[in-house]
Amino acid sequence: MNPDKQIIVDELLSRVNDSPFLLVLDYTGMTVPEFNELRGRLGEGGAECHVAKNSHMKRALETAGMSGLDEALQGQTAFITGQEDVCGAAKAVKNFRKEFNKPEVKAGLLDGELLDEAQIKALADLPPREVLLATLLGVLNQPASMLARLLNEPGASLARALKAKSEQG
Repeated sequence: MNPDKQIIVDELLSRVNDSPFLLVLDYTGMTVPEFNELRGRLGEGGAECHVAKNSHMKRALETAGMSGLDEALQGQTAFITGQEDVCGAAKAVKNFRKEFNKPEVKAGLLDGELLDEAQIKALADLPPREVLLATLLGVLNQPASMLARLLNEPGASLARALKAKSEQG
């Protein structure tokens, strides 16, 4: 392989290996300002969008031991990677698509597992990570709170009964 091409493949391989997710977009029909706007929105959530030749990305994915995206790597393809939450990136693309009717999400990988368009849309519909963590904490906290109230109730009932008795007489 040409050394210049190998440098590009190595850079893509580094991005793929450093990111827990990869989203594949078809950006056909997007203008440069629209593409820059999408990059800016993705950047706010810690994700990056890059364009590379499909053959270079295929080679990088093969080297990384990831497969299943060959069908998605056709046409004008952009790739989203990031260190943050995949849901934020998917939500940014979904909201951008609502405004501009592009780009189209083709497929993706999440922790090495293949994602189709429907699964990526489901990720975009999830609440933000902080809300999910708060909900989980509430669910985990609920049994402990109920137990504490249950254990306190006999003492509280006795105190109320003694107070009522002392007020009577």
